[in-house]
Amino acid sequence: MLKKRKETENGTVSGSGVSSSANSYVSGSNPGSTDEKTVIGEQIAIEGSIRGKENLLIEGSMKGKIELEEHQVIVGSKGKVEAEIHAKDVTISGRMTGNIQALGKVEITRAAEFNGEVKAKRISVEDGAYIKAVIELDRGDKAKPAASGKPDLQVASSGSSQEQVALSGGADKGK
Repeated sequence: MLKKRKETENGTVSGSGVSSSANSYVSGSNPGSTDEKTVIGEQIAIEGSIRGKENLLIEGSMKGKIELEEHQVIVGSKGKVEAEIHAKDVTISGRMTGNIQALGKVEITRAAEFNGEVKAKRISVEDGAYIKAVIELDRGDKAKPAASGKPDLQVASSGSSQEQVALSGGADKGK
């Protein structure tokens, strides 16, 4: 069953049929703010696309595409997902196969099994997690290399007009 959860100021969770352990899934929440999320329960299987404007916790199974560009997707410890995910932040605690594109952080917990590709600004993998992935981290504008990657070359003439010798900068010493 799909359920909505709200976390209140004191950290308790309100909603029908909701356990208070759900607040352990809320990462980065600010005290004093409410954090709504939709829950796909253990007994639910979805095949298709999910789009939305709130956080999503998956404890059941999902096959398809998930687009929550400004929100968090959480694959819970009992979740089984085979999907392409586009979200702000993604946390994997269950089993997932597919591709993740995150505008923020991808977090893979120790209970997770992940196979796929990750493209994000940041990634965190806990000790003990199973991961088989291609990872591309977006460095943004702040970490661009100063040089173009090419060594500084100077051309010197050995006196003959036919022969030129390339002299490399200090980066290639000892080669």
